[in-house]
Amino acid sequence: MLSKAQNKYIRSLTQQKFRNEYKVFIAEGGKIAQEWLSGNGNIQMVIGTGEWVENNQRLLSKHPEAALHIVKESELAALSALQTPNEVMLIIPVPEKKSLPILNEWYLALDNIQDPGNMGTIIRIADWFGIHNVICSPGCVDVHNPKVVQSAMGSHLRVNMYEEALIPFLSKVSLPKIAATLDGENVYNMQRMEAGVLIIGNESKGVSEAVVATATNKITIPRKGGAESLNASVSAGILCALLLPV
Repeated sequence: MLSKAQNKYIRSLTQQKFRNEYKVFIAEGGKIAQEWLSGNGNIQMVIGTGEWVENNQRLLSKHPEAALHIVKESELAALSALQTPNEVMLIIPVPEKKSLPILNEWYLALDNIQDPGNMGTIIRIADWFGIHNVICSPGCVDVHNPKVVQSAMGSHLRVNMYEEALIPFLSKVSLPKIAATLDGENVYNMQRMEAGVLIIGNESKGVSEAVVATATNKITIPRKGGAESLNASVSAGILCALLLPV
């Protein structure tokens, strides 16, 4: 059972200011918990139902540093940031900030991505395609928002996230810089590249003009139907599939 102070602490982590203050974030759900518990990263706290804890003793034994709290389903539901609460919740320390390496590989640069589901899906796409580093502009949604973490499904473990002003970063990078726009070159006419920076823009406004100005290429996914635009994470997935080496 959790104390009142522990309940207050966990609930506070749904707000970015408290995640920043305590330098931890929430990860919810059985599959995500199994991903984190299978890894070597530190876990501050595990809050789970009795049934989940009983069924996952082997994974829990790998993380003696984690404080384990067994709770009722109703107690876990009251803590959850999700509409459909899960059977387990982890409190995980935010990784220490590292300097961003500039290597001959692919990067994703995100210009003011606002939707948590989009952000989480893009992190998962980066993980799928082996992109190790994602750069987020300061206007992006917090990458440790519970809905982002839920949508990323454990990919935070393998993808390094950085917050950087995009224009200074892009201006100093010598790699090809490819902005996804509605008026760019047909992506199907482009050759695959060994390395580069793929720039994905805001859900409604796209990549800002100032950021586009730093790009070496503008590309688009040609439209055949009547949809006004593609979801940002859908665009990211299609472009990664067509541009990255196989």
